[in-house]
Amino acid sequence: MKKIAVLALAAVAGALCTPAFAQFAKPEDAIKYRQSALFIMAQNVGRIGAMAQGRVPFDAKVAADSAATAEFMSKLPWSAFVDGSQKGSIPTRAKPEIWAEKAKFDGLSEKLQAEMAKLNAAAKTGNLDNIKSAMGGVGAACKACHDDYQAKL
Repeated sequence: MKKIAVLALAAVAGALCTPAFAQFAKPEDAIKYRQSALFIMAQNVGRIGAMAQGRVPFDAKVAADSAATAEFMSKLPWSAFVDGSQKGSIPTRAKPEIWAEKAKFDGLSEKLQAEMAKLNAAAKTGNLDNIKSAMGGVGAACKACHDDYQAKL
């Protein structure tokens, strides 16, 4: 009975892991995935930034919803910076230094995720000053990574 349970558990674990391996069968799949996640994150941060800069009226619910989405999205793109996805038929602004300096790049992605969590917490307060303060950390984290790892077009 234990052998059957172990085999069943192994089969389930294998089935759950297979989609992750298949997710990036081609470099283009990884590029599309990370570009999409980064795009959605940027759109939501941009919405909050527009409020923080006074370009659009402040809406606490929109800010909170956008911050929650941005925080979630900040966790997704990094798994798609896999070896072999440096180049593909889809244009990418990812510099080769990402793969050469993987530990530094991973550290910057973790910093961004931490700043997004702070932004999400600030947005939940509904206080624009708290949001503005947290946006500074998000902006600095984005800039740090873009300066070193995003090619200019």
